[in-house]
Amino acid sequence: MTEIISSESVDGQVRYELEDGVAWVRMDRPEARNALNKRVRDGLHAAVKRFNSDEEAKVLVLTGEGSAFCAGGDLKEMAETALQVPPVDFVPQLGRTIPVLKPTIAAVNGLALAGGFLLAQNCDLCVAGESARFGITEVKVGRGAPWAAPLPWLIPPRAAMEILLTGDLVDAARAERLGLVNHVVPDADLHDFVQALARRIAENAPLSVQAGKQTARLVAELPLSEAYERAERIWEPVYLSRDAQEGPRAFREKRAPQWEGR
Repeated sequence: MTEIISSESVDGQVRYELEDGVAWVRMDRPEARNALNKRVRDGLHAAVKRFNSDEEAKVLVLTGEGSAFCAGGDLKEMAETALQVPPVDFVPQLGRTIPVLKPTIAAVNGLALAGGFLLAQNCDLCVAGESARFGITEVKVGRGAPWAAPLPWLIPPRAAMEILLTGDLVDAARAERLGLVNHVVPDADLHDFVQALARRIAENAPLSVQAGKQTARLVAELPLSEAYERAERIWEPVYLSRDAQEGPRAFREKRAPQWEGR
């Protein structure tokens, strides 16, 4: 196990840990299945901002403590506050309400429901333990899920329709078949598998990784011809960077490249 070189509580119920260049953001409210009360939501906002400014952190991994990833919004708190239409940034939507240039991975242990589904959906990659279950359960409690609009881009539209209309849970194996999940691993192996995956990403040229992240979503937003044009603009600074010269030079000299990120 790689040594954790820093660990801090972001807002009491969210922890930020830097492990060999990988920032692990842990929702730490296991007694409530990491339900998204205000303290957890504020902690997630703070943790993502911390990650964005942390030069040592190359990849963010989001996970939950205990037997659940995140059971969604705190319904007791919603009842107490008579919450109606939540603001768009009620839960941090990575890449939408809060920009994140570096890669993100959801490490889903146990339930990922409603707002927990949102968090897993918005990460760039998703790895699930065998016990993971996913669900957009808002229809069962009369709430809404406008954040699910990108779901038919991630998985087949008919599967997205069924998930939205029934509120039924999807197990990890089916989630992988649908393409919602990249990998399913034994629960006990989840941390080590995701850490190794994150390290493989972190070892690559950072400008190329960030450009690759931007490119992957272009055809969801633009016609193909425009996507090609935007991709050329995204990648031009990468070609012109010092790292673009360092990579071939390191290959020629048979050594590991020393990336500068510029």
